[in-house]
Amino acid sequence: MLQQILIDMYIEPDLLAELNEEQKQVLFFKMREEQIRRWKERETQLEKQEAAHAKAKKVSGKSVSWMKGLDDDVWVWVMGEHQNDKPYDQVCDEIMAQRAALQAQREAEELRVKKAAELEKRFSGIYLEPEQVVLSDQEVQQKAKQAEALQQRKAEEELKKMEQEERRKAEEELRRLEQERKQQIYQCLKEVQSSKNTLEEEDKDWKETLQKSKAADMRRRSLAKQTIEDHRRRSVKALERGRVAAMTKAFANSNPATPPKPKPRNTSNAINRKGGMRRSQSTSSREHIIRWFKEEQLPLRAGFQRDQSRIATWFHGIISREQAEELLSGGEPGLFLVRVSERIFGYVLSYRFKDGIKHLLIDSSENCYMLLGDQIKFSSLSELVEYHQVEPLSSSEGEEFLLQACGQRSSTADYADLFT
Repeated sequence: MLQQILIDMYIEPDLLAELNEEQKQVLFFKMREEQIRRWKERETQLEKQEAAHAKAKKVSGKSVSWMKGLDDDVWVWVMGEHQNDKPYDQVCDEIMAQRAALQAQREAEELRVKKAAELEKRFSGIYLEPEQVVLSDQEVQQKAKQAEALQQRKAEEELKKMEQEERRKAEEELRRLEQERKQQIYQCLKEVQSSKNTLEEEDKDWKETLQKSKAADMRRRSLAKQTIEDHRRRSVKALERGRVAAMTKAFANSNPATPPKPKPRNTSNAINRKGGMRRSQSTSSREHIIRWFKEEQLPLRAGFQRDQSRIATWFHGIISREQAEELLSGGEPGLFLVRVSERIFGYVLSYRFKDGIKHLLIDSSENCYMLLGDQIKFSSLSELVEYHQVEPLSSSEGEEFLLQACGQRSSTADYADLFT
């Protein structure tokens, strides 16, 4: 049953309801180990496939190579880590100043060309007044020189004004860029501080989550270690008292008394385990469970006392969980019964303890009997019951023993249909 669950990696809800908390924990560990094993196998296969694919792939004409560092990893340069690297603020200031200077130079050049064109157009035509026509050549030349000097002086004044205006505009542009740069730096610092606070909060949450995860791992490891030690202790005690069915090679050589051989089965009515019905199937009908008990369990004398003289007092037929709790409700702690499960091919140990009633699933899929998740195997139900009459069922929840068998309450036994 456990092997089938690990193969399917799925357990029916009805079957899960039959398990107590300890069995659920053990089943969880088993399923987790199986998941890790499958994951490792899949990763190994993928690595082999990738290696084969890379070997078979043709090398193209183009390739990219990365510079390697001292750690044989891709070399990466981070600005600011080297001692000769300029700070971020200095780099930004230089870039801003360079851009402002180029912009001012372009604007001054354009304005200079424009003003020069205007002056050239304004003073290009020198004409004489009508009364100057009678002037001598010397006077004309003198007047022309004076006009040229006046024009040159005006042009110089215009150029000086233009230069002053351009200088003023450049200074204003520099001040504006400086103000914008300061605002950008302030905004960046504000974003960095905000992101730093966010990272600190996330780091705090992550640390809390990590601490909780570590604490949960420690609890699970402690529980698993305690369960393993408990199994080892009970196995040693069982071997000392001679009540555990031999499943190892050493015990097999002691030639234990074999149960009676089962009667020949009708192959047309036999249950096909490899076909449509599984041993762990939780949707089995009552007829299927009865047929399974008669064909597989009855030849093993399941439900009988150790001497096989009669049916044990604690054995019950196919009764529901509610019926079992009703039988145990009025008894003292330690009252118990073993019933045939109404959902699966197996048994359920129901017993009363000081705080209520528990139900433990008994696996019988390997011609032996053991509590699901336990490591101790028994050759019969009676050996399992006798063992836990002197050994606790679980060490994690206190000392719980099977003290008193719960028998039939009505005149008609509830296991009559299993033996007819």
